[in-house]
This record gives sequence, structure tokens and C-alpha cells, in this order.
Amino acid sequence: MARRISLREFQQDLVRRLTEARVSTETPSARLGVQVGSEFWLVRLDEAAEVMPPPVIAPVPLTQPWFRGLTNIRGNLYSVIDLAQFQGGPETLATPDSRLLLVGEKYHMAAALLVGRMLGLRNLNALERRELPPQRPWEQAHYVDKEGREWRELAMEALIYSGEFLTAGV
Repeated sequence: MARRISLREFQQDLVRRLTEARVSTETPSARLGVQVGSEFWLVRLDEAAEVMPPPVIAPVPLTQPWFRGLTNIRGNLYSVIDLAQFQGGPETLATPDSRLLLVGEKYHMAAALLVGRMLGLRNLNALERRELPPQRPWEQAHYVDKEGREWRELAMEALIYSGEFLTAGV
């Protein structure tokens, strides 16, 4: 029977593993797996500053539906973008599994991506790369895992600097 762990233990373990993966030179192929709508995405560890449960998000009038609003994270305002809705999918519902993925500090942008759930670390060496044309400019690569699930690698820079992403107003 599988051992049940608390959410706190899970988050502490995930933070520990993310920190180890960032420091380790032996795992440059580690990616953070997230679910966005019905799709599975891989995010480079240096492009995600932090992962957290969504705090209260204040809506902003006259913005695109995918622009969920603003949230205060440790005294800093972050723009919250529903990544599934931004890509033309349905709105991400607030569930105990949904998370905010803060954009890495190297981009100097206070933005957070709302995702359906975290799927932990994935090793690219355990995935089979597929040569498929990207459906979106921020799709860097495609992979398939042993269970046959398709994974898309997120090109964070291409996403956050795209004209559509930067134009949240209607």
C-alpha cells in the first residue's frame, strides 16, 4: 500500500528535488512537468522561479479572458495568465491541484502562469523525442513517454515575449 504524505511534505520534497536538480550538473535534462488543460508540458528549471498554490487573484477589467488578474506575492504584484485559456482551451478551474508557476527572474517579468497541476520532475533521457512541427511559437520540442503521453517543451522566452502575451488589454 502506498504511503500517504501531506501536501506540506510533498511541497517540501518537490522544493528539495528542484533545488538539487538546479545544482546538479549530472541532470541537465531535468524538466518540470505540468498539466495545462489536457496537455502535458515540460518547463526548464531555470525558467521557473517558484511553484505555489494560487493566492487570491484580483480581476482586472477590460483585459483578455485569459488574463486572470493580479496577485500579491510577498509584496510584489504578479500578472496571472491562465495558460490553457491563453492557448485557446477552456478556463483552468481553481482546484486543490492548480498551481502558479512564477516566471524565472532572468526574464525580469512579474508574471505567473496558472496551470492545472504539477506532475513533478521529468528526465528528457527517459522520453522519446518526436520531430513534429510546433503548433505554437512557444513549443520548443515534442516528446512521448513510455505510457504514450505526448509532452511539449515550453520555450518560456518565446511565450512571454510574444505579442499576444504582452497585449492583455482588450
